[in-house]
Amino acid sequence: MRRERSIKHDKHLFAGFHKKAIPFAVFSLAYAGTAWSQSTNTATTSASSQPDGNAQPTTQVQDRVVVTGTRTATKVTKSLTPVDVITSAQLQSTGQSDLRDALVALSPSIQRQAMGGAQAALVDVLTLHGLTPDQVLVLVNGKRRHSTATISLNPGPQQGSTGVDLDLIPVSAVDHVEILRDGAAAQYGSDAIAGVINIILKSDTKGGYIESLTGQTYQGDGLRQTESAHYGLALGAGGFLDLSAEISRQNHTDRTDPYAHTGSLAGSESNRYIGDPSSTREVVGFNAGYYLSDSVELYGFGTYAHRDAASYQTIRGATVLPEIYPNGFSPQDLLNENDFSITAGAKGDALFGWKWDLSTTYGGDYDSFSQADSENLGLYQATGHTPTNFYIGSQQSTQWTNNLDFTRPFQLPVLPAPVNVSVGFEQRTERYAVGAGEPYSYLYGGTPALVGLSPASASDNSRNVLGTYIDLSTKLTQKWQIDLSGRFEHYSDVGDTTNGKISTRYDFTPWIAVRGSVGTGFRAPSLAQEYYTTLSPTPTSAFALLAANSAAARALGAQPLKPEESTSYNLGFVLTPTRDINVTIDAYQIDIRNRIVEGGSQAGQNAINAIALAGFSTPLGIPASAISASYFTNGANTRTRGLDLTATYHTWLGQYGTIDWDLGLNVNNTTLTHLAPGANGQPLLNAQQIAYLTTGTPKNKIILGGVWNYGKWGVSLHETRYGTTSAEESYRTGPNAGSVTVFIPFTNKAEYTTDIEARYEVTRQFEVALGARNLFNEYPNKLPLAAQYAGAVYDTTTSAIGVDGGFYYLRARYLF
Repeated sequence: MRRERSIKHDKHLFAGFHKKAIPFAVFSLAYAGTAWSQSTNTATTSASSQPDGNAQPTTQVQDRVVVTGTRTATKVTKSLTPVDVITSAQLQSTGQSDLRDALVALSPSIQRQAMGGAQAALVDVLTLHGLTPDQVLVLVNGKRRHSTATISLNPGPQQGSTGVDLDLIPVSAVDHVEILRDGAAAQYGSDAIAGVINIILKSDTKGGYIESLTGQTYQGDGLRQTESAHYGLALGAGGFLDLSAEISRQNHTDRTDPYAHTGSLAGSESNRYIGDPSSTREVVGFNAGYYLSDSVELYGFGTYAHRDAASYQTIRGATVLPEIYPNGFSPQDLLNENDFSITAGAKGDALFGWKWDLSTTYGGDYDSFSQADSENLGLYQATGHTPTNFYIGSQQSTQWTNNLDFTRPFQLPVLPAPVNVSVGFEQRTERYAVGAGEPYSYLYGGTPALVGLSPASASDNSRNVLGTYIDLSTKLTQKWQIDLSGRFEHYSDVGDTTNGKISTRYDFTPWIAVRGSVGTGFRAPSLAQEYYTTLSPTPTSAFALLAANSAAARALGAQPLKPEESTSYNLGFVLTPTRDINVTIDAYQIDIRNRIVEGGSQAGQNAINAIALAGFSTPLGIPASAISASYFTNGANTRTRGLDLTATYHTWLGQYGTIDWDLGLNVNNTTLTHLAPGANGQPLLNAQQIAYLTTGTPKNKIILGGVWNYGKWGVSLHETRYGTTSAEESYRTGPNAGSVTVFIPFTNKAEYTTDIEARYEVTRQFEVALGARNLFNEYPNKLPLAAQYAGAVYDTTTSAIGVDGGFYYLRARYLF
């Protein structure tokens, strides 16, 4: 057996697709930037395809092989479930230096929150089909990836999540990304409710490249510099080793309105907390394989990343502590992060006729938080002194996974194809630890913006997971395929779960097929949701998140968390009327029960008492009515319905090259089907929290464009339309300021962004590119005045396009 290698290479939804979009969408030479682009036909070469050729080029369709959503590799056009493929070239030409934002630019099904709050501003996670980052499973080379240790605390669609931080995987190491847009917990286990993202690493044996990207925003801030390199080499006659490295530096951006009302926060200092954090990230990775014999291969891969990041918090005015900060001050939350993952394994195909794969994966994320340019006002009033820099505490998350998988075909005389039988076992140990900060970060009311973690918050918890699965796939007739999956898992903390899935496909003709699936799924609560407690004050309010299983949360009515359960349905059509056209249409429904949400919010003395039970003292000068507390709870059932449409069209222009056109559409709607009551008989979720679940992500997203290749030139352009989002905004001024029951309805209008890149091959080895993201410098809607706070005029929780505006860049690559 030779080593297997990856094949390289609303009624008004469409109305007014943007007055600038029409010429660019219809006549553009736009980038085939979606996951489905080139999944059925990739660019091919022939003598007549050169710019001076006159003969009609011959297209050779390359139907990419995928390994996600199936236990036996299959071509993407023959998949029983919707799988998108994004290539390394597509990632590169987005001009994005991080993997998450590149995927957001390329897939209509993937979204991100415009700006995280507090610690969440310092990590990068994504969502699929409008669900949370925790509800999408991330794999690397088919192996489960560990999550970030940092929990998203601020209100928004991602609240409470600890998803996988994709930016700690070097883009230069990625061969392609496979996105399974279908529930797959019965196949892969917890978290795969929305789908699976499988990152396939490069396995080259010769050559590499170095690349540099420099860019900044139209406003002149946010300078970003990324240097990356990749090199592949052969290991003897039967192996390979691929090495990748990236260094990326990003400066702060500031979109805080200096003319907005700041009230008691006024001083000669300016607010600058709305925008991207500054960060420096170093990432390295490797992928290796070596054949011991014709039937046994050893393999290994891994990544290591270090990141230093800083984000500004709300300004504290000149009257807060004039003895130290006569002009006021803006605390900065600082992150020092170390993240790693290592996999080692062996696989073969000659164990009594079975293919086998034995592997172990260990990964972790270690985050240390501190605060600079800060103070402890209570300490100063008590003692006459205060530090200005504080160690806030630490969060650690590790995951050790061991897998043993077997696959074998069995030929039955009554069936036209073998029955592929796959069975496997998984053992996983998860650990989550919280370390306390220095005493002055939490005593006397603690530090502003983010109070240090107290010893009462510190914990070290773990759980064990045992799982087993079976998968059967075959053809019932020459045109009818079927796949049956079942999985059992035992969690040492939340009990057992059994799930199943059936997928099928019928090919009426070689160019039209129907496919569908029904499956159940689950997501175990994260250890962070079970055990994390913190206090986050602003100059005028304070909010506490209490660990769900703590005495403090139980005082407010909390119950132990149960796993989320889901049932998903998918029905789709695959159309390939010619070799150059591919269309897929998939409708889906995802019902989630016992959804884990932040709820049970209470304000006033009840909250103050619970916060004291958690070991925190409330900050000085904040009225009781502005102090609130909540906890994570199985508070809601939801139903998500939507439709994905993808289309690609390869066009030959003779001597003027080729254009690969593409269209991608996601329509998505989530409704609340059940709302659980709290201990006080009131609903666990208020109107704001319900809105984050149901309307906090775009109702639709469209990507339209293509890529033109002409000799040494390439031009990529695509237009993206983000549908409306809406929220219930908190009052920041007036008698309802800080209320957890009265809000301001707000809607972000549909937004359009245009991305463009032009490339030129100076030589066969050297390429330069000039590009722009958000070419026309679009911004979100501004908030109503009563919801604006300290210069924050944009809704950063539900806006789909971010707040930075346009960004231009220069990229250069040298092959060797």
